[in-house]
Amino acid sequence: MNSQSFCFFSLLTLASSLVLIHVPQGSSNPNEFYQPCGKKYTCGNITGLSYPFLSVNDPPFCGYPGFEFKCNQDSTTSMVINNINYRILNVHPTTQTMRVVREDMMESPCPVDLVNTTLDYSLFDFAAGYTNLTFLYNCPVSYIAIMDVTACRNSKYHNVFVLPGAVGPGKCTASVTVPVLQTSAVTVGSLNSSGLGQLLQEGFDIRWKLDGKACSECTQKKGRCGYDEFSKKTTCFCPGPPLESSACSAAAFGYPPPFSISVPSPSPGNAKKSQIPLTVGLSVGGAVLAGIGVGWLIFFCRQKKKQIASEASPAQTERKDLPILSSSNGLTSSSSSPSSTNFTRSIPSYPSSKSEADYGRGSSYFGAHVFSFAELEEATNNFDQSKELGDGGFGVVYFGKLQDGRKIAVKRLYENNFKRVEQFMNEVEILTKLRHKNLVTLYGCTSKRSRDLLLVYEYIPNGTVADHLHGKRAKSGLLSWPVRMNIAIETADALAYLHSSVIIHRDVKTNNILLDNDFHVKVADFGLSRLFPNNVTHVSTAPQGTPGYVDPEYYQCYHLTEKSDVYSFGVVLVELISSLEAVDTDRHRHDINLANMAVNKIQSHSMHELVDPNLGFSTNSSVRRMTTLVAELAFRCLQQDRDLRPSMQEVLETLRGIQDGESKAHKAEVLDIVVDDVGLLKGSCSSPDSVAPNK
Repeated sequence: MNSQSFCFFSLLTLASSLVLIHVPQGSSNPNEFYQPCGKKYTCGNITGLSYPFLSVNDPPFCGYPGFEFKCNQDSTTSMVINNINYRILNVHPTTQTMRVVREDMMESPCPVDLVNTTLDYSLFDFAAGYTNLTFLYNCPVSYIAIMDVTACRNSKYHNVFVLPGAVGPGKCTASVTVPVLQTSAVTVGSLNSSGLGQLLQEGFDIRWKLDGKACSECTQKKGRCGYDEFSKKTTCFCPGPPLESSACSAAAFGYPPPFSISVPSPSPGNAKKSQIPLTVGLSVGGAVLAGIGVGWLIFFCRQKKKQIASEASPAQTERKDLPILSSSNGLTSSSSSPSSTNFTRSIPSYPSSKSEADYGRGSSYFGAHVFSFAELEEATNNFDQSKELGDGGFGVVYFGKLQDGRKIAVKRLYENNFKRVEQFMNEVEILTKLRHKNLVTLYGCTSKRSRDLLLVYEYIPNGTVADHLHGKRAKSGLLSWPVRMNIAIETADALAYLHSSVIIHRDVKTNNILLDNDFHVKVADFGLSRLFPNNVTHVSTAPQGTPGYVDPEYYQCYHLTEKSDVYSFGVVLVELISSLEAVDTDRHRHDINLANMAVNKIQSHSMHELVDPNLGFSTNSSVRRMTTLVAELAFRCLQQDRDLRPSMQEVLETLRGIQDGESKAHKAEVLDIVVDDVGLLKGSCSSPDSVAPNK
């Protein structure tokens, strides 16, 4: 059947169906959805809860997906979040928080499945007042930790150690990170195994992110809250008709709640009368739907005719060799035959309709929520310039606010070319695998087939470290030395976690270290990051990064290792000490590169010329001691030979020791070297195409 015959037959069939539309008789039961949702969840000490929570035995429309409670035989309540079973200790609807504890770690820190503590971050987040503990399994006997847990009955783990913070396994077989209450964690060092078990049983607080405004308005007007599967939103179920319960009508929420249409049950005297409006309404609705179908078919047939005509044109034939963005693997060619002409790699492939632009909405990509372009366009007020937070080599970042009230930062990549798609996919894939308090949280992204490539992060309100050191916020004077020391430690903690997860950041710099209102760190921008195989010493790749921060050995030999991040972090340490930019062409030509300048000052024992005078180096002995030790650590990080640099874990431990006044910093031997971004390295470089195995 050709396209013209298909269109004619389809139109004839649809037109015939208009005549055959059957209108069901009877009326809607007003209590069909209202009545079942009146039951409140009660189990043990958890009582009187309603939407968004529901029991596993309740109708699904009475609660929000992901908020199902299970009442156990011992009158305790359990909940599954991100495939982890949590015990619910208490719930506080007014603050939208609840205290939970992992059920698999209530009796022992040796769960059957060694998985980190995670949440569904589209619905929940960790509330304030927690800190992380990491359990390390099957470690070397000499491993330094707070305590050795001997209570594991599972013979598979011959030893278990505990460390503060979220760290990777290192030389141990595996690690599990568990949040605990910050107020109780201070006693960890003095606890025995049973005391540690009690600490875990105290749990930690999480916060749910749903906007409760719509539900509050509904209950104030005697309605009951529920979930609309079609709009994926909160809706309002009402006991009577809209005229009697106007707050439950569609106008109250700005969208039609499909379950809130109710008519009174007909009495024998008015049964026919009540059926007339229903019959008319359903008839009109059916006609409208059929009309839409006819219109769509007409549009389809016209587009088909245009396509047939265009396929015969030479211009269209030439375009077949242009690359397009594919939903399967990112880059494909629309023709299997090779093109004989050159083309620009930066030509974006735009969707041809709004439905394509919103392709994938509501689904997930590498586990990240997929937003529609229209949703983010609305959140940023059509990407208003006044909402720009900053820009860099890859795109512009905008402030936005989602309909659920969450404040977000939206990164809009400059072009949908091949390289941008690769970086987009890379950042999504890496961030969805990571959970650390000092790494920025990725809320989601648009589809690869979206009109623009957009990444959606949590909004961090206090700018970057660069802003506060030598940018628009530098005059505030808020970065005292203790604050800077804490920034160094938290950044090192995040990078050590990345390295333990076999990930190299590749673009460590003060512009990528964000600060919240309490000056806690969030490391961002993983577009250049690279997954690092376990069985190799380095991978070879073309140098990328920011001038002034890039490892000189990476420049020279194209060898990327985790020590490349260590070098970049050394530059960050010098910035924290000096408040100077990594590259400044206004400085003396030997000092344009801050790394060169720092090494020269340290070698010549001229620390006083390097340290920011506002930090009190000359007047405060404690500041002088710590800045000197941090400078020595930075000197080690900036060594030209990567084998002379410490690991990120060693850097972290040294910084913590400096802060505690019990420095473990190694006295750096002042070597007679000159650090230069293009200087020669010891030994020869292997092929840039190589991947070197461990020896």
